Amino acid sequence: MMTKVGYLPDETSSFVGRRAELARLHTALTTRRMTTLIGPGGVGKTRLALRAARAAADRYTDGAWWADLSPLPDDGLLLPTVSDAVGLADHALRMPVEALCEWLGDKHLLLVLDSAEHLRGPCSHLLAEILTTSSGLTVLVTSRQPLGTRGEYVVAVPPLPVDGAPDALQLFADRLRAADPRAGLDAPDDEAAAAEICRRLEGIPLAIELAAAGIGRHSVAQLAARIGSRFDARGAGLGAHGRSGVLSLAPGFGAPGPGAPGGDGADGADGADGADGGGGEGGGPGTARLDLLADATVWPRRHRTLRTAIGWSHELCTPLERLLWARLTPLRTDFDEEVAREVCAGGPLTPDEVDRALQGLVAQSVVQRDGDRYRMLDTLREYGRMWLTELGEARAAADRHARSFLDLARRAHDGWTGPDQVSWYHKVSDTHLDLCAALEHLLAHDIAGAQEMAGRVGFFWACCGHLSEARNYARRALDAGPVVGPHRTRLQWVLGVAALLQGDFATAEKHGALCTAGALYDRDDEGMLGAAYLSGLTQLMTGEPAAALEAAGRVLRMAESVPADSAHRLRCRLITVFALTALGRLTESEAAATALRRACERGGEYWTRSYADYQLALIALLQGRPAASAAHARSMLAGKHRLRDSFGIALGLDMLAAAIAAQGAGAQAARVYGTGHAYWRMVGHPQRGTPELGPVRERCELQARAAVGDEAYQRAFERGQSDNAEVGLAAALRTELQL
Repeated sequence: MMTKVGYLPDETSSFVGRRAELARLHTALTTRRMTTLIGPGGVGKTRLALRAARAAADRYTDGAWWADLSPLPDDGLLLPTVSDAVGLADHALRMPVEALCEWLGDKHLLLVLDSAEHLRGPCSHLLAEILTTSSGLTVLVTSRQPLGTRGEYVVAVPPLPVDGAPDALQLFADRLRAADPRAGLDAPDDEAAAAEICRRLEGIPLAIELAAAGIGRHSVAQLAARIGSRFDARGAGLGAHGRSGVLSLAPGFGAPGPGAPGGDGADGADGADGADGGGGEGGGPGTARLDLLADATVWPRRHRTLRTAIGWSHELCTPLERLLWARLTPLRTDFDEEVAREVCAGGPLTPDEVDRALQGLVAQSVVQRDGDRYRMLDTLREYGRMWLTELGEARAAADRHARSFLDLARRAHDGWTGPDQVSWYHKVSDTHLDLCAALEHLLAHDIAGAQEMAGRVGFFWACCGHLSEARNYARRALDAGPVVGPHRTRLQWVLGVAALLQGDFATAEKHGALCTAGALYDRDDEGMLGAAYLSGLTQLMTGEPAAALEAAGRVLRMAESVPADSAHRLRCRLITVFALTALGRLTESEAAATALRRACERGGEYWTRSYADYQLALIALLQGRPAASAAHARSMLAGKHRLRDSFGIALGLDMLAAAIAAQGAGAQAARVYGTGHAYWRMVGHPQRGTPELGPVRERCELQARAAVGDEAYQRAFERGQSDNAEVGLAAALRTELQL
């Protein structure tokens, strides 16, 4: 959900109580620069942080932004995750932490880092850096333990009170009605039984939610009795029956014993909260993790309460639901039913059984549903991951996960020029952490698969702003072992495109030559077209349009067998349009751009089509038709916005500002120009583009200043620069000229 400025997740269920904690957080966020919410798993830290951030968001000029750290297995993607969270898609050749510090340097915003307990050291180091350089930054963290950062203010989050306050009982009743609107605490003694359940569960919100979801065929009184007997017996039962629950997951075995263990994980971003990361501390070298969790002497009392509640919820699931619970755990991000089938089907879990079991897990509140998307709290994911290990299925599950996302990369690559291009862009962007996890697994266990995947997904990542990841994985895949044919050419191409977008023209030129040599050797026409695009764009950026035009034309003639709607052919045609414009052959360039745009429109292709619009805008401006130029620029911006291409949006806003200035609307041009500068900062570059754009930008500024005067120009420019980028872009797209 977009707040006025910033991004915070939606609250998908009711929020209960916490008035004292919210008041304390209000004071902390007003007076402290870093606050950490700590508490045991499932206690509600995430929900409390979200509610506090939403209440405080309007006090920050640059809004409140949320980074969920729970899916990160280590600190490798910490910086990219935080950068994404605050809207930075850095394209520059520099240390990522430097880019983040510069981006936040003049911002006044609230940054929330959720579920940081497993990354305490790296998070503390990162926050020390950005808090030092960003005086307007306030940070709110949720973690099992304090991070230890200098200046950290710690707020402990207790469970909901169960005596003398209605909060825990209200939560139970709310979740009961959420599962069944007809349910309630209407029968005699229901309220007393529900209060006893909350007392037994010690007011831990996640445990209460799981209990409410597990009411099933029982009355509230029966549920209270079952929970009471379970908790009374747990001290002896956990050690005796901990392993029987594992066998219940496998085909041919019965239900688990009454003491199947529960577990801890990291805080989740939905529901009541998650639990905190369980580890191996306290056990000997041969101790199974589930046996460790069954040891009541190892864990604090509230952790034992939560693991017992989760274990009880696990028992209420059917054997196939338990198996699905375990097999879903490799997924790092939200998923749909198709992904669940791909990652989890096998053996007794047929695709149809996956669908049925998934709905069963939703009914038990093990999995949350939001429309056609599903997610599992990290607490419950960690519990399922332990069962997966005990079953001996961890490697097989990781293999299925990697195969699924390799297949997604293949389908996205094939769908580049089809009508689903935009949805593929979004899917690749939204599943970024799963794609990274799959690549890591393939690099360790299937080099050929990793080389194929890095080549197929790399251009999407480059266009979505994940340049460092694209370059890193392509390099690692090349270094991992021999690779020949189209996969090698794609990897070289990804490295070259990423280097080009980072302004590293020498490296881009080198990989363009390697692509050309490899494609010639393999007689790979698509590879030749890709190499011509990379080399041609490098030549355009370095002021050699004639060479780019000649090379692109030659390769287009050589590769006539490649279909007209091929992604590489369309991009290679784009090079000819850019080169003709740079050479001043505007009539030819306009005809070529118009034909290219029509070809893209027929196939539903937006990326190349947007750049054809951009060239038509530049041509119209150079020909003295500023109104037509503005129309083409707005069309380009609409396409780039659909693709979330910040680099393309920055270019398009500069062009729109120039077209508006040429029509005499100086203040509006200055504001659009300022918004363009905000996007250039977002990608970490000063203004970029081919050399002929410099004079166009200079003329835009001179015309706008002449129209309204220096003082009014500066005010409008600063307003555009300080606007939220999305707000500024929306204003640029809809504004009528005011002359």
